[in-house]
Amino acid sequence: MSEESSSISVKYFVSRFLILLAVSLFVGVGGFFSGALESHQAIACGVFIGLIMGTLFFWKFRLALAFLGLAVLIFTGSLDIPHFVQSSSLEVILFLVGMMVIVGALRDLGFFTWIVQLIVEMPNLSGMKFITVTSVASALLACAVDEVTSIIFISTLIFQVCDRLKLNPTPYILIAVLATNIGSSGTMMGNPVGIYIGTKGGLTFGDFMLWSFPIMLVSLFSVVALLLFIFRKELRKFDESLKSRLAQGLTLAPRVKVPYKPGLILLLCTVGAIASHHPTEELLGLPKNTVLIIAPLVCSGIVMIIKQNRARYYIEREVDWWTLIFFMLLFAVAGTLEYTEVDKVMASGFSKICGTSPYELVPFIFFTSAVGSAFVDNVIFVAAFCPVIEQLSQSVKDFPLWWALLFGACFGGNITMIGSTANIVALGMLEKRPSASHVTFMKWLAVGLPATLLSGVIVVGAILILNPFMADRAADLNFAKVEKSTGREFCNKLATFEVAGVRAYDENGDGTVIPARAQLTGRTLEAGMNIVFAPKTEHVFATAYGKDGEAIAVAVPADFAMTDSPVILTGTMFTVPETEAKYPVLLVVKEAKPVKAK
Repeated sequence: MSEESSSISVKYFVSRFLILLAVSLFVGVGGFFSGALESHQAIACGVFIGLIMGTLFFWKFRLALAFLGLAVLIFTGSLDIPHFVQSSSLEVILFLVGMMVIVGALRDLGFFTWIVQLIVEMPNLSGMKFITVTSVASALLACAVDEVTSIIFISTLIFQVCDRLKLNPTPYILIAVLATNIGSSGTMMGNPVGIYIGTKGGLTFGDFMLWSFPIMLVSLFSVVALLLFIFRKELRKFDESLKSRLAQGLTLAPRVKVPYKPGLILLLCTVGAIASHHPTEELLGLPKNTVLIIAPLVCSGIVMIIKQNRARYYIEREVDWWTLIFFMLLFAVAGTLEYTEVDKVMASGFSKICGTSPYELVPFIFFTSAVGSAFVDNVIFVAAFCPVIEQLSQSVKDFPLWWALLFGACFGGNITMIGSTANIVALGMLEKRPSASHVTFMKWLAVGLPATLLSGVIVVGAILILNPFMADRAADLNFAKVEKSTGREFCNKLATFEVAGVRAYDENGDGTVIPARAQLTGRTLEAGMNIVFAPKTEHVFATAYGKDGEAIAVAVPADFAMTDSPVILTGTMFTVPETEAKYPVLLVVKEAKPVKAK
């Protein structure tokens, strides 16, 4: 019997490995021979697709596959050691290490037990009130710590209550898991993708609280309302069982006094330190997000000093080194897409499909990342998408794109039972309960898909409505980034542009100043006038030129002092349509600063 099982296991492994190899080779070789990718780009894509397929087919071997994939990239010259170190996002790994230690200390201090006790002791308890409070608590706990810790403690509470009421815990677990995944998008602490997007996108804790957290709350309450309707029969059974138990003079749980204050103080201090990172960085003149990364390390360091007898335990047992090393290697492999400029190819493809309008890009990014995250670890998709968003941010307002990626990655975990780590943990706990009904793939999909569609419509709508109020951060552009061959389309994009000088437009085109006529066409100026200027304008056309004779059209204020010294121009960039110019763009200058001597 054991030999037969072993034989089946080998067949399974070989068949899946051959599929993995075939898909990877198809992507790499196909991309190369189609002319879409260069050799290093093809290898990078093949390895990354192989890693995605590997995590889908061989989850237990994901770390081994990451090791092998990284080795292939380095041996083929697709990635070198310095860029490996740069791409591995050690700052994200350190942040997660600090938070894992803090979560372990909170568990020791009884903080989560206190939360559970508060929910059980609620007055006038009913099925609707219980599941609403439980869902909100699981979402907020995911915001404050992480989704896995949240679902473990909320599931324990649900099992405790359902056992006493002799109810099937499955519906309540499903609702809590879906709420946990939604809540994990509220802050950068709820999910590894949050801190990764925050560091890559230069987003602060305040940005998350201003934009992500309110949208998360609206989505949460909408989905909970939908789930309360779907499981209305189960809630009626809850009320009937509770009424019967209370009539017998019994309670749901014995009252236990929990010393919660030390844990509450630790959590508030940690969240407070993280929340204040941006003003602290500005006050001390530190690079952006420096304090954000260090804050959990400081708090966890203090915890290990105070609880020295548990310090080694926190580092060895509470920190999930297996997952963190996988993340580090995954980020490095994904960074190869940027190193080999595959991200530019992907960004160009997105622009061709969706253009540069947020009304097309935001839904596309959200639903693509949601569907991908439903079947593969969301960190993988986010790691692949981040370089693409960085490329798109060169020509499009980036805030809406980052939020679409965040929500898609987090909410997509609700579609299938393997969509997030929280799902897998909760189902593992559910399988051990004799009173629980079995959850099939289709049963989960029947609940998760409508919840994701509802929350997706809310998120996409909210991002697009709030888009005009979101700040546009200046893209650092140069002549290479605005060439026609890049395929970038600019529409009122805030940008900075360093040039060697700015001169009045060469009307005669005699080439005595710079070959303006060779770079700028009459169509450029005509279209530029139509795009930007009213009949009466205080701007005039000029030519901003580079060190090697490059030139773009600029519109400068009438009192602008022309110069042959290097300056950094800040303004809004437009693509001028229907022109054969090498640089078919127009920069409407708002500010000019001289380049500081190095």
